[in-house]
Amino acid sequence: MSLSFSFSAGISPAPTGILSKGLVWNPSPIFDSRRRVSDVVKAQSSKMSVTNDVAGTVPLVLTPVVPVTMDPPAELTENASQRTKLVCTIGPATCGYSELKALAASGMNVARLNMCHGTHEWHRSVIESVKRLNEEMGLAIAIMLDTEGSEIHMDDLGGATSIKAEDGDIWTFTVRSCTSSLPEYTVTVNYDGFSEDVKIGDEIVVDGGMAGFEVVEKIGPDVKCRCIDPGLLLPCANLTIWREGRLVQERNAMLPTISSKDWLDIDFGIREGVDFIAVSFVRNADAVNDLKSYVAAHSDKNNVAVIAKIESVDSLKNLQDIIQASDGVMVARGDLGAQIPLEQVPSVQKEIVDLCKGLNKPVIVASQLLESMIEYPIPTRAEVADVSEAVKQKADALMLSGESAMGQYPMKALSVLKSVSLRIEKWLREEKSQEPAELLYHAHLLPGGIQEELCNAAVNMANSLEADALVVFTRTGKMASLLSRGRPNCPIFAFTQSAPVQRCLNLHWGVTPLKLALSGNLEKDLSRALVFLRDSGMIKSGDTVVTMSAALQSIQVVSAP
Repeated sequence: MSLSFSFSAGISPAPTGILSKGLVWNPSPIFDSRRRVSDVVKAQSSKMSVTNDVAGTVPLVLTPVVPVTMDPPAELTENASQRTKLVCTIGPATCGYSELKALAASGMNVARLNMCHGTHEWHRSVIESVKRLNEEMGLAIAIMLDTEGSEIHMDDLGGATSIKAEDGDIWTFTVRSCTSSLPEYTVTVNYDGFSEDVKIGDEIVVDGGMAGFEVVEKIGPDVKCRCIDPGLLLPCANLTIWREGRLVQERNAMLPTISSKDWLDIDFGIREGVDFIAVSFVRNADAVNDLKSYVAAHSDKNNVAVIAKIESVDSLKNLQDIIQASDGVMVARGDLGAQIPLEQVPSVQKEIVDLCKGLNKPVIVASQLLESMIEYPIPTRAEVADVSEAVKQKADALMLSGESAMGQYPMKALSVLKSVSLRIEKWLREEKSQEPAELLYHAHLLPGGIQEELCNAAVNMANSLEADALVVFTRTGKMASLLSRGRPNCPIFAFTQSAPVQRCLNLHWGVTPLKLALSGNLEKDLSRALVFLRDSGMIKSGDTVVTMSAALQSIQVVSAP
């Protein structure tokens, strides 16, 4: 039978007096205008299910919830109140098991592996540690492999974690292969044509502006440069070339989006079972589609999601196509800020975040969020304001890079990111507690359907009723992501029986993914889920909970047992 549902933002909720008695609300295509709301109360007392219709509203099916007993979870989910997800780049400062455990306890949702650094053996040890954490602590921390990309960048610094470039110093950028230690004030460049392409007077910007140099002399494969903007040089930092105030793009455009090294790293990630692969310097949707096809052919269960990194002018020209092709997006503001005027970065960030929300794709705001905390124990107030703005834009996730990978205070940096996010999220809920589902600027780009309309109605109902939680049962994660898209005021608890789906949902705003063997019996699954949440301390007895089922395409409102 084909059923059609029609919902509007102004849908009238069932009376709260009835909902507080532990009843279940289901959209139904059956209409009977002769039934009154008072009939529901009689039906409740006799433990019968009835259908009630009020003109202009969705019909109600109300049934009592039958609680069942189950053992409480071994590990409490302590970070359920956190809506904005936190991504931590793992490096020398945080690669040990104890450090990873501390990050997990402090709210890390995704562990990022930067393939610019480290060997496969090193990354494998981190992956094994994260998997061990998930198993021992009952967590669902996802793993993201971030490719190096083909853009021009420095190689490693001879083993050094960073080098300070001072104003006026003369440095040599060379394409020579150095078998021994590098001479002082020398860095190697990955692009063989570097010395041919640059001209005297060109400006070389390092890592999105962390340092700057002017080309003063060319000697064969060596390029002599004077430091004009002192700063910190990091291994594998990206290099951009500016000539007479304009970005030089021609040579970068000739390089492939995914290099031969990237393909080896991608194969490694698929074998090791990572959850996300982030593609650097995506210029168009073709690279994303090619990688997704490759993953589908080489991954047994095709559980690896592809994240497109927006960090070049070319990616902005094809932004909508790239987002639609990908499974998610990262706003890499450091490299992006080196290719567009600095004053455009905030508006471009907001446009990308809004477009991703409209297209139902998770979006990560990354680069230089708390950059000063690489060296100092507290951030600048401007950095705190920057983090607050990303939270107010309701980006799905915020990412630490050098702060957690090689900084002096990785745990403090994560603590700051979490505390600022929680405070701003609370303020936003207080300001907009009874507003309907968030107006999405690009909502028209996502085709409407039964699931989309059900999720919009559920979010509106949860906000109107000031519900304490949204609960969804999902096999693929789609319904949970659609609920997240509406940015409800209450937390979303997504129950799935798939561990990969659980981990991938850990990147979606407001979603706490939990693993539960679904029986197919909605009443039984709902009862087990509510007891699970109550015993975990994530909801309290008597809380109003809006629940959804993808299989039955239903919405229910219950009072927690």
